[in-house]
Amino acid sequence: QVQLIESGGGLVQAGGSLRLSCAASGRAFSGYTMGWFRQAPGKEREFVAAISWSGANTVYADSVKARFTISRDNAKSTVYLQMNSLKPEDTADYYCAAAWLITAQAMGARGEYDAWGQGTQVTVSA
Repeated sequence: QVQLIESGGGLVQAGGSLRLSCAASGRAFSGYTMGWFRQAPGKEREFVAAISWSGANTVYADSVKARFTISRDNAKSTVYLQMNSLKPEDTADYYCAAAWLITAQAMGARGEYDAWGQGTQVTVSA
């Protein structure tokens, strides 16, 4: 099992940028598809972005396309989420998640991920 720790959250004005990081330890990181999810107060946890084990495939929620970029560094066992042009509706707790050897078609499915971080809070002010 892999352990995940997120960092990089904070308070930012609308239009600003943040970069989230997720450091992994434990089982071989390079075999995992990595995803970012978020949960706003009173709402369900939703998919944001995912990246395949090699980095060759990425998937984004429509709400963040062209604004967010997911990337990974397997040598550092770390996945990143670069968030640009932030909006108040991006305010949420952001969670890193890992899924072992899943198909590209399943990358956006929350139920496919079996390891989760503790979350990092992102607040975007208007």
